[in-house]
Amino acid sequence: MTDDDAQRAARTRARILDGFARAERALFTRPAPKSARAQMKFLRTREKGSTQSLAQRLGVSRKTVQRYLSGTSTKPNKHLRENLIQETESEWQPQVRARARQRAASSGGLVISCRACFGFGLEGTSDAGRVRDISVAVSASHAAVILAAQEEGATESDLHEAVVEAIADAYFRREGGGRAGLAVKFTGVEWSNIAF
Repeated sequence: MTDDDAQRAARTRARILDGFARAERALFTRPAPKSARAQMKFLRTREKGSTQSLAQRLGVSRKTVQRYLSGTSTKPNKHLRENLIQETESEWQPQVRARARQRAASSGGLVISCRACFGFGLEGTSDAGRVRDISVAVSASHAAVILAAQEEGATESDLHEAVVEAIADAYFRREGGGRAGLAVKFTGVEWSNIAF
């Protein structure tokens, strides 16, 4: 695998993870805190009031956390701003997120929409890889595997393989009918959206 192929695969996996993040943000019933001070206050409650553990979590000094909490500092640098947004959204409304995940894994499944290069045949045939826009309802069993892998901290490649298998089974194999042994290639993801 060349460096270009490795980078393309990493971008594909990152787009899948971004799709999950967007799906979870869409579930929120209230908006997450927007200002740096409000985000710091929220995250401090999650750290049981400890500014030291919050500072370690965000990769800044304890003094920096205290300046934002007191309102002395208001505009974080790019790195801190990204960390604040990511950490706040990862902790925001855990019960809403858990209910949606439970519903998807038990009965509802997921809807995965993407534009990517899919193929399952030799080059030069009609089944060769080509860019397709696909929107497919993934079964609850596949959703359970994907969500469990994500919660257990699976690597991006493990998660990528679970999503590929779910799309392949639902779209190309039609839940095992006709093409049960079909191997599907999934590369070059341009965008992906996931809905609970």
